[in-house]
Amino acid sequence: MSEQFAHAMLREIYEQPDAIARTLARYVERDALREAVFGDTATIVEQHRDMIISASGSSRHAGLAAEIMLEDTASMAVDVEYASEYITRSSNTKRDPSVLVISQSGETADTLMALREAILRGHPTLAVTNVAGSSMAREATVSLPTCAGVEKAIPATKSFTTQLVVLRLLSLLAAEARTQISSPELKQQIALLNALPAAIAEQLDGWRDATRSLAEIYCDAKSLMYLGRGIHYAIAREGALKLKESSYIHAEGYPTGELKHGPNALVSDEVPLVVIATVDRGDVESVMRYEKTLALLADMKAQGARTIAVGNAGDRELGKVASHTLEVVEANEYLLPICEVIPLQMFAYFMAVKNGVDVDRPRNLVKSVVVE
Repeated sequence: MSEQFAHAMLREIYEQPDAIARTLARYVERDALREAVFGDTATIVEQHRDMIISASGSSRHAGLAAEIMLEDTASMAVDVEYASEYITRSSNTKRDPSVLVISQSGETADTLMALREAILRGHPTLAVTNVAGSSMAREATVSLPTCAGVEKAIPATKSFTTQLVVLRLLSLLAAEARTQISSPELKQQIALLNALPAAIAEQLDGWRDATRSLAEIYCDAKSLMYLGRGIHYAIAREGALKLKESSYIHAEGYPTGELKHGPNALVSDEVPLVVIATVDRGDVESVMRYEKTLALLADMKAQGARTIAVGNAGDRELGKVASHTLEVVEANEYLLPICEVIPLQMFAYFMAVKNGVDVDRPRNLVKSVVVE
């Protein structure tokens, strides 16, 4: 390992622009989708309005983000199941969904069992994995591999963000197949994706410096609560998981609006908040969510809470109500999650290092859970 990257996890965080660029190159040509690479996906989403997403761990958090993307962009009805629960659910249903499984390795035991159960039930299946030759990729109706490359650290970083990219592309393909998006809008959304690797690369060093400093301040926390609204709830869940598995510090992800319905009783100097407060100014609903989050942060400031807010670069209003901020360059609502999760990965990394944890090999964890 080079001196610049003392651990594989940090190196793999820095590899994300290249990993995303490789993934986009597989599925996109200039301003159009490479429809042949998606196989029978368009036919599947045309014929099946419902979709069930089955996954575990970080991959399930990617599925939670995909649920919002597919519902908002392609007008599909989507449910996200824990893979370990899907196989025990009744098959006596009148629904006829497609089933999407997500797994870094493509060998995750409970997710593979869920895929095989879906096949037995006669559902068309799609698999998003980081290993094109994996069991899931081979057995699913359609394989949609990411191009993250080998990921050595146990905590998922580049495999997670490339999953988000593939899932965003899937939502655009589904929208096109279901005539829910115009050709000019599709080209614009692809252009935004194509600009993403460079935008992330420009922010990495700043995030590294900021999160290293925050870890010095918050390393004494006993637990943290991560909050997000809409699609950002998935990233709150993922940020909390990264902290737990990397640093052994307890953390939980909640919908922002749920804080006052019980969890606020835990908030103290020892239990700070990490609040996702980014906004897409061109999206009316995103602005509404942002304003509600701003109001909650103001309440938390009055309550004396310690807060880290992940927000748009240069957001002065956010700086007035948060103890500390992590800045993300403004982006489209459905691409912001890809950007905002990266400083949360770095924060987990530096919290782990500060607490003396071998971040690449956390205790009791393996890279691929192949035994349920």
